[in-house]
Amino acid sequence: MTHIEDVLEKRILVLDGAMGTMIQGFGFEEADFRGEQFKNHPCPLKGNNDLLSLTQPEAIKAIHRQYFEAGADIVETNTFSSTSIGMADYQMEDQVYDLNLQSAKIAREVADELTAIQPDKPRFVAGSIGPTNKTASMSPDVNDPGYRAITFKELVAAYREQVEGLVAGGVDLLLIETVFDTLNAKAALFAIDELKAEQGWTHPVMVSGTITDASGRTLSGQTVEAFLIAVEHIPLLSVGFNCALGADQLYPYLKRLSEQSGFYISAHPNAGLPNAFGAYDQTPEEMQKLIGSYLSDGLVNIVGGCCGTTPEHIRLIADLATKYTPRKRPRS
Repeated sequence: MTHIEDVLEKRILVLDGAMGTMIQGFGFEEADFRGEQFKNHPCPLKGNNDLLSLTQPEAIKAIHRQYFEAGADIVETNTFSSTSIGMADYQMEDQVYDLNLQSAKIAREVADELTAIQPDKPRFVAGSIGPTNKTASMSPDVNDPGYRAITFKELVAAYREQVEGLVAGGVDLLLIETVFDTLNAKAALFAIDELKAEQGWTHPVMVSGTITDASGRTLSGQTVEAFLIAVEHIPLLSVGFNCALGADQLYPYLKRLSEQSGFYISAHPNAGLPNAFGAYDQTPEEMQKLIGSYLSDGLVNIVGGCCGTTPEHIRLIADLATKYTPRKRPRS
């Protein structure tokens, strides 16, 4: 079995692109989301993309395959919202473990299939762990700044259930991504550490934060440096940024992170900024050119795409990545 750390020392690894963008292309309606299994579910399910791992597994499998065939080394499981907190919106808390288990199995199957065809390019599966739709650091009520909609303990319990399903399903590593509140991420890291100690597994962990605007801070107010300090006590595989910004807007913050962290560095930005209709217009060629500065300046070890990116975006990024050497980690 190939360890991802061994590959990272030799070349830049490519992460996949957007799952949601690809799912939208199928045009699924309510009945497609429900399938037979949830035909009589009491509330609407359209929009619950993670559920498609149970009701439309062939579609999710096809998306993973397209990204691998485009040149991705790592695909993310279709589990961004697969916690009891996220699934509460759909009254599907009881499906969380199975969602993670089956999503991981789907990605694992495709990864193994492609690795068998091309053994010199091993494919990896990252268990996608999103931030949830609640924040532990901030109040959702402007009239009550001390109020919290979620506790750290509740987050830990939710993340434990998700991680157990992902690991049982066969992921190679865990990716805590789109971190807008580092306290939420620390709950996920705490849950992972507990499970590692209890069950004895050693899956590498990636953490990817989100700089929300030109202030250069996360939504909960942390600078690049504060974000790094908040998570670097954990022995991570990588730290990086994704979502919110396009590649050009993200560059200065990624550069600061790269200069200061001893971990591998990851980046998977959006295909530019959304237009007035919430769509992403940046072409694969435009994004490739912008990502080129990450590679030529030696900022990253892992690179891919987030919102609005497609297999064609990833294909051009992967082509470019072969022409550059990976970032060298600073020695402490």
